[in-house]
Amino acid sequence: MQDYQRIREEVLDSIDEEVESELRDLLLDINDHERNGDGHPHKLTRTEYFRHLLRLQLELVKLQDWVIETKSKVAVIFEGRDAAGKGGVIKRITQRLNPRVCRVAALPAPNEREKTQWYFQRYVPHLPAGGEIVLFDRSWYNRAGVERVMGFCTEEEYQEFFRTVPDFERMIVSSGTYLLKYWFSISDDEQAFRFQCRIDDPLKQWKLSPMDLESRRRWEQYTVAKEIMLEKTNLPESPWWIVDGNNKKRARLNCIHHFLQQIPYQEVEQESVELPERRRSEDYQRNPMPKEVFVPAVY
Repeated sequence: MQDYQRIREEVLDSIDEEVESELRDLLLDINDHERNGDGHPHKLTRTEYFRHLLRLQLELVKLQDWVIETKSKVAVIFEGRDAAGKGGVIKRITQRLNPRVCRVAALPAPNEREKTQWYFQRYVPHLPAGGEIVLFDRSWYNRAGVERVMGFCTEEEYQEFFRTVPDFERMIVSSGTYLLKYWFSISDDEQAFRFQCRIDDPLKQWKLSPMDLESRRRWEQYTVAKEIMLEKTNLPESPWWIVDGNNKKRARLNCIHHFLQQIPYQEVEQESVELPERRRSEDYQRNPMPKEVFVPAVY
């Protein structure tokens, strides 16, 4: 009975971590159906959401095992407006996976040296090797988006990007890498709502940068840049997939489900694991630790 209670507490602790990460979204989503007008026949309940998410995360673990076993390479690009939900879906993908296998590449603005390099050069070291999954939280498409809108690149550099990105991505794909590109799409009103939530929430204010606020002012310019980017870089080898991001939870589930459908993974049979018996020595004595080295039990 005591072991059962300990196991139950361990499981609940894992669930608590997930509930904590979702709690604020759940509170904000009370009127989500009415606000988004998403046309869905019923609201996605908390129970349904977690049931679907945990099932998909189990499949992600199977995908991870297959990637390791076959030494496959998977690169996934997540693009979209600020507050569109890219970070949320990345967090749910990585949540149950080994960070040595599935890692996130979120590059900062280029430094002075990187500005003089071949544009794609600083992204190449982050591409996956065999047995790796890399999730790009923004990518080389910065040039077609923020750099274009904010004037961080010249017209010549902008046009050169569109001339060369097809060859770059074809090389990635021809090397045996699965390359997926997702654009998270949200409405004008939804972005305004999420920005205001960040302003009002001290735990999320750090997510708002001066660049984010300026991007809000230039909504229409971003729209034009996005449409040009999608038109020019929707390639047969690496097409764009659009995720309706107005409902965060549905967007996460739909994106992860679609991602899993694009990779021909199979379940890898795992050897059964047995806990080895601990070796004990008659002359072993554990030395007591001094009380002053322990963290104070405040809670």
